[in-house]
Amino acid sequence: MQITDKDRELLSLLSENARMPVAELARRLNLSRTTVQARLERLEAQGVIASYQVRLSDAYESGLIRAHVMITIAPKALTAVTGELNAIREVTALYSVNGPYDLIAIVAAPSISELDRLIDRIGELSGVERTLSSIILSTRISR
Repeated sequence: MQITDKDRELLSLLSENARMPVAELARRLNLSRTTVQARLERLEAQGVIASYQVRLSDAYESGLIRAHVMITIAPKALTAVTGELNAIREVTALYSVNGPYDLIAIVAAPSISELDRLIDRIGELSGVERTLSSIILSTRISR
């Protein structure tokens, strides 16, 4: 994949607002609309742009209780545990990591009691040996 500086600028604009019209992107990038459309299609075809997603407002997200759940899994349980975690809609991201834990799940719930139930549910999954959770107090940088 070859990404140019203009491609990076385009990706930056899309990360701010994925619904920005192509004409507005073109204006901001000082390019023609056709050129921007071609760049978007190329970035999509190359897999650089995988999807366009909804980004929740800070006001909405501030009402959610979010946490990191570090997870240790049994040997050979990665596929099964990943599948079960994928089915839990409150799990917003899942990362494989090195160190004493195998996975880190980012979870969000509307209340502490629901977060508690969610963490218990994760701990009860077949193949999960132990968890350690940390509640996120605030977001200092989000890109």
